[in-house]
Amino acid sequence: MSEQLVILALTAASLGFVHALLAPDHYLPFAFMARAGGWSRTKTLAVTLACGVGHVLSSVVLGAVGIGLGMAVAHLEAVESFRGQLAAWALIAFGLVYFVWGLRRALRHRPHTHVHAHADGTVHSHTHIHETNHVHIHAREGKATAGSAANLTPWVLFTIFAFGPCEPLIPLVMVPAAQESWSGVALVAGVFGLATLATMVAAVLVCQMSLERLRLGSLERYTHALAGAALALCGVAIQFLGL
Repeated sequence: MSEQLVILALTAASLGFVHALLAPDHYLPFAFMARAGGWSRTKTLAVTLACGVGHVLSSVVLGAVGIGLGMAVAHLEAVESFRGQLAAWALIAFGLVYFVWGLRRALRHRPHTHVHAHADGTVHSHTHIHETNHVHIHAREGKATAGSAANLTPWVLFTIFAFGPCEPLIPLVMVPAAQESWSGVALVAGVFGLATLATMVAAVLVCQMSLERLRLGSLERYTHALAGAALALCGVAIQFLGL
């Protein structure tokens, strides 16, 4: 292995780490959705890895197509920039929709009081939440809706991350490609991908454990709304702050 390739591999590892750590969308959405949906460590890890692989692989495929067609770095970076904007707006839109759904769900299941009058003239009242104290028809429907949303969320995140570009990867793989070193391209892309995935998984698990210790009390029913807000804010950070 040449000295230049070693330097490129080390650079790829460093950029993969920094790229994932400095971009909150690489871990906060998963941690917040895991907290809201009560995901297990296994499910959180699986969703994170699937989205991370889609995220990295889409840029690798684009780079390979660009190399095969002889496209310049500037052209590929323009395509990556456009993909990044699409992903950011998609994250904002999904976050807002999920926020509204979570808010409506929280308000629908807020504690409320029922008054009961009996034949002997006694009257009493009790406060409860349909979701936990009574099995009403609309409560069952709410749970079914929540389950459908929970099952759909990982697929939506995967689609958004597949659109999301790995901007630092394209210039890196173009260097060995210019020398027609396909093993070098594979090495650089592989190192960058592994560093990105490892950083995502570590950051997600740390955030998930931290959020699990957070006790919200009466605000617990708003976790879905808070998760949606976090997703939308991550999209805003990407689109307008360049994170």
